[in-house]
Amino acid sequence: MKALLDADILCYRVGFATEDEHENTAIETMAVFLEDLLMFDLVDTDDYELFLTGKTNFRNEVAVTVPYKGNRKDVKKPKHLPLLREYLQTAWGASVSDGQEADDDIATRATELGDESIIVSIDKDFMQVPTWHYNFVKKVKKYVTPEEGLRFFYKQILTGDNADNIKGIYRVGEVTATKMLADAKTEEELYACCVEAMGAERVLENARLLWLRRQTNQMWEPPNEKV
Repeated sequence: MKALLDADILCYRVGFATEDEHENTAIETMAVFLEDLLMFDLVDTDDYELFLTGKTNFRNEVAVTVPYKGNRKDVKKPKHLPLLREYLQTAWGASVSDGQEADDDIATRATELGDESIIVSIDKDFMQVPTWHYNFVKKVKKYVTPEEGLRFFYKQILTGDNADNIKGIYRVGEVTATKMLADAKTEEELYACCVEAMGAERVLENARLLWLRRQTNQMWEPPNEKV
């Protein structure tokens, strides 16, 4: 089994944890964290890949209602962030995405590997991807089925994602969204429920912002238009 690590999250967590420390301490902390994670937490894995987000992202062009991640302009970044990113690339072979997010590369790789992969992150957005998942903070391993992943994705269309500045239906949270989709049995029915609630254009925009790509340059399409 191969571990697919969300290196963006790792850099931020280690970066903030060592904000007041020397840069050498930041590097050492990252090294120890990864070694412990792979040796003790992910004992069932025999290989790993790390993924970092690059500078360009197609979602910036997709977002029409409000700017994608427009609520993060004033968010402070760890001072050691560039150093940690460089360290993961040179010492651990981390790849940097081009034109999309590391999340997309992870989802694509997980789709290629199937059940022989485990996504290592604390980002809830990955719950749309059918495979094994490991939350390294809660130390919880779980498997997401294709049906669970699809239903999570359509719930997110309704609720939006405040972290990424994706607007959902006002006052619709996970509980309400779950009820709204409760009677839907197929993807076509899930999609129809969303369209009825917020209109086809908003569904298309949210879906394309939220969908994690499963193949190179994939753009989400409604189920009745998929080839």
